[in-house]
Amino acid sequence: MWKNDDELFRLVRERLFPAAVGDILDTMGLLHQFLPPAIRPLRPDMVVLGRAMPVLEASCFASREPEGRGPLSQRPFGLLFEALDDLRSGEVYVATGCAPQFALWGGLMTTRAQHLKAAGAVLDGYSRDTPEVLERGFPVFSLGGFAQDQGARGKVVDWRVPVEVQGVRVAPGDLVFGDLDGVLVIPRAAEEEAIRRALEKVGAENKVRDAIEAGMSTVEAFRTYGVM
Repeated sequence: MWKNDDELFRLVRERLFPAAVGDILDTMGLLHQFLPPAIRPLRPDMVVLGRAMPVLEASCFASREPEGRGPLSQRPFGLLFEALDDLRSGEVYVATGCAPQFALWGGLMTTRAQHLKAAGAVLDGYSRDTPEVLERGFPVFSLGGFAQDQGARGKVVDWRVPVEVQGVRVAPGDLVFGDLDGVLVIPRAAEEEAIRRALEKVGAENKVRDAIEAGMSTVEAFRTYGVM
């Protein structure tokens, strides 16, 4: 039904929404694919859709640690800039791993990500520079706005590695699809079946909606169409 990611993303944006795909993943036995509901878009109409680029953060207690023995002890922000510069077209920056005590994303990061044609940012933590991010229209999903910087409090320690966001595994290349109702992670191995079946489900739901508007009861509609 699609030849490449551009066609897939266009199809999903035009015809699907995360709830529909999430319902299908449930039937496939993938029952824990939505990120925590506290991760929300900065603006209600934001939609994020792209390939995951997971980023692993760690809490720290100084931008530089003179007595530190690790290779990142003397590097403020750790590998943040390298990770950000590695974003590719159509990818979503997905950051997790540290205590939610500071912003993992901001205005300058947004500017760089847009230049690289990234698809958005999903953060298991806060974001900042909210007016600037909103003005640029870049899809950012986070715990909300909080100005406290991560420079003296957190470092990126790795990227393009599998991570977990409160039990939800996110691997490089997984499909990330989010709107006001939540952010869904679709494992790459399951995406073709999940998208195909979700398209079928949405088509059936449209028939149910028409039938209910015409006066059919919900009991009869479910018996007839098998979806609700």
